[in-house]
Amino acid sequence: MIQEVKVPSQGESIVSGILSRWCVANGDSVSKGQILYELETDKITFEGLADAAGRIELMSAEGAEVQIGEVIARIDTSVKVDVKEEKAPAAVASPAPKQPESPKPSSGSEVLAPSVERIAKETGVDPAGVSGSGRGGRVTKGDMLVAVASSRPSPQANPSVSEPVPARRDPGAGRSGTRKKLSPLRKRIAERLVQAQHEAAILTTFNEVDMSGIMRVRAEVQEAFQAAHGVKLGFMSFFVKAVVGALKKVPQLHASIEGDELVSWSRFDIGVAVGTEKGLVVPVLRDCDQLSLAGIEKELARYAKLARDGKLAIADLQGGVFTISNGGVYGSLLSTPIINPPQSGILGMHTIKERPVAVDGQVVIRPMMYLALSYDHRIVDGKEAVGFLIAIKDALEHPSRLIMEL
Repeated sequence: MIQEVKVPSQGESIVSGILSRWCVANGDSVSKGQILYELETDKITFEGLADAAGRIELMSAEGAEVQIGEVIARIDTSVKVDVKEEKAPAAVASPAPKQPESPKPSSGSEVLAPSVERIAKETGVDPAGVSGSGRGGRVTKGDMLVAVASSRPSPQANPSVSEPVPARRDPGAGRSGTRKKLSPLRKRIAERLVQAQHEAAILTTFNEVDMSGIMRVRAEVQEAFQAAHGVKLGFMSFFVKAVVGALKKVPQLHASIEGDELVSWSRFDIGVAVGTEKGLVVPVLRDCDQLSLAGIEKELARYAKLARDGKLAIADLQGGVFTISNGGVYGSLLSTPIINPPQSGILGMHTIKERPVAVDGQVVIRPMMYLALSYDHRIVDGKEAVGFLIAIKDALEHPSRLIMEL
């Protein structure tokens, strides 16, 4: 009996993907539930599993674009064979490279002085062609030095001859490199970023926040928090809470334009940008207004693991009303993030730097972070955007009030 291996559906918006890797070879024996392949789509990467045991026949090549529902392999379930263990090929010792032979001076039957042999080896001048001034016509060290000097061209020998001018060459000639197709995920990221630039009137406003209060709270409760909840208390949970509070105060950023309609959202589903080896993904934390700091941290940890393992589902990436991007983990001091359509805003976090600031008439050193809010100027005015960012700043600089949701 033949069991067809088809590319499964991963949501209405995904119609194709790239077969990035086969995990089995043609003719291998496979068991039910074994990972057969990896497929990259414009949103996620997932692993295809065998629905039956048997011998597999591959029908699509690695790197090929395949459609949802396409048959990419067949499993002959009537063949009862044991799954073979993969054996690593034995290492083949590479032959030792040959050492270049040093020139051997030819000097007839005469025994050369060690100094003469050394100069001959170093310069390549054959003592047999050198007139000897020593006893019995033997070649001396002085004879070799004279011969070496005379064999070198003098820069003044022919002053009328100028050095050749190198010919101009085509700048593109001789350039080497590799080419490969963009992955569906990278192509989709590019399309959405360009789409956002073309469709939305993106503007960015900036502010800075003193992080000393949050850092103090984290230091005081970190050990107890981790013991109680099994996760560390990071910065992101504070930012998510601050964004939720700001969205409640400035509802213009809690809305989107869809066609010729303005849609105001009721839920607080916040997307958090996560960088992976294959590109940027934005999993969405659901109902953040109902989550505690611990609940947010647990969701962040779960999504981070799914993203690293390539296990994010389409549903994990849909429905966000606002996005937070943390370029600070990579050392970014300042940036202008691009909104994630159809959302109307995105908050950019950045690296924390100790800087001198004025506090109550005194210059003090504080851990400061620049904040950047990019927003869609079609529905959000500058006054509202600035007020939104100030609300976030005030919440973060007073973490006790933030925790109490005041």
